[in-house]
Amino acid sequence: MLLSSDNYRGDILSDLDSIHNFYESLVFDELNRVIAGRNASSDYIADAACIALNHLPPRYIRHDVDMMFYLSPSEKAEMDDKVQQAVANAIELIEQRSTE
Repeated sequence: MLLSSDNYRGDILSDLDSIHNFYESLVFDELNRVIAGRNASSDYIADAACIALNHLPPRYIRHDVDMMFYLSPSEKAEMDDKVQQAVANAIELIEQRSTE
C-alpha cells in the first residue's frame, strides 16, 4: 500500500514518535543513581548518556511495557549489567579527559 504524503505526514509520523531505544531509560536511571548527590552539569550528564548509549546495542521499541513483558529475568539482568558497565566506562572516560 502506498501512502500519500499527506497521510504519511499526519498518521505515520505521529506513530513514529513512540519509537525509542529501550536502553535510553535504563541509562538515564543508572546515571541518576550513580550521579546522585554529585554536582554534575547537564552537559556532563548528556555526554555520559551519549557515550554509554553508543556502547550499547540498540533495542528500538514502541512501548516499554511490551519489552519488559517479553524479557526473561536473565535477559533483564544482562541488560542491567551492560548498562551499569557502559555508564561506569562513560563516566571514567569523561573524568580522564577532563584531567588531561
